[in-house]
Amino acid sequence: MLQKNIYSKPSALAFFALIAGNVAIAFGPLLVRYADSGPIATGFWRLVLATPFLLLVAHRFGFRLPQVKPQTLTLVIIAGLFFGADIIAWHIGIFQTKLGNATLFANCASLLLVIYGVFVARKLPGKWQMLAVVLAFVGAGLLMSQSLELSPKNFAGDLLSLGAGLAYTVYLVLMMKVRESTESWGALGLASAVASLVLLPAALIAGEQIIPSVWWPVLLLAFSSQFFGQGCLTYALPHFSPLVIGLALLLQPALSAAAGWIAFGEILSALDIFGGFMVMAALVLVRKQ
Repeated sequence: MLQKNIYSKPSALAFFALIAGNVAIAFGPLLVRYADSGPIATGFWRLVLATPFLLLVAHRFGFRLPQVKPQTLTLVIIAGLFFGADIIAWHIGIFQTKLGNATLFANCASLLLVIYGVFVARKLPGKWQMLAVVLAFVGAGLLMSQSLELSPKNFAGDLLSLGAGLAYTVYLVLMMKVRESTESWGALGLASAVASLVLLPAALIAGEQIIPSVWWPVLLLAFSSQFFGQGCLTYALPHFSPLVIGLALLLQPALSAAAGWIAFGEILSALDIFGGFMVMAALVLVRKQ
């Protein structure tokens, strides 16, 4: 039997962190394209540059590795492995499809988290949340409409991004469990460290350029998408139901599509723009829980 959502109304700070984190992450694909290291190597630098700062902040908030329970540490390690797989697939996919497509398919986690929240975590959405779900997914469908054209040019990138989204879903579900007993910055720092250990060998095997000749894209990626973006999102995880987290993820493809339009001339149709506004309207409605 499904139960009503038992999450208490989160604070304004938690909601700000959820939105700000997704906004910061949304511009990650733009920076990946600007980087001149290989796509997997760029992911490695994103993680390895941010991890020391994540662990430093965690230490200031009282995080101590010896105090982490073995079961929790195991979940963090598994989460880090899935996070590494997500970044490998997504960063390659970014170069083989439109920015909006890559972010939208990578955020199939949004739909999967809604399904997880209703049927696995047994959290039944209220009337405002249900309306938000309808608005968000109709809006996402409009954003995706052009991507669903049978185009060999976009197909491989879309498929890789979809695989990234599946891995990211597992990562988020595991991190939700980790955050029930662990400080957010420490949990993210450990998961990032594990993922970086996956990415460097993968980049070497792929024969990529490891050291960038221009450092500003990877530096900005590390501190915007990973440190700030993922840091805010990880902080917000225990404050919201999986349904709300899933809806917030849909903000990313809307903003990435806009970034692709501005930076690379990837044309947005009227339906794309209208779909993006529907997603944003859903995020306003979901606050009425």
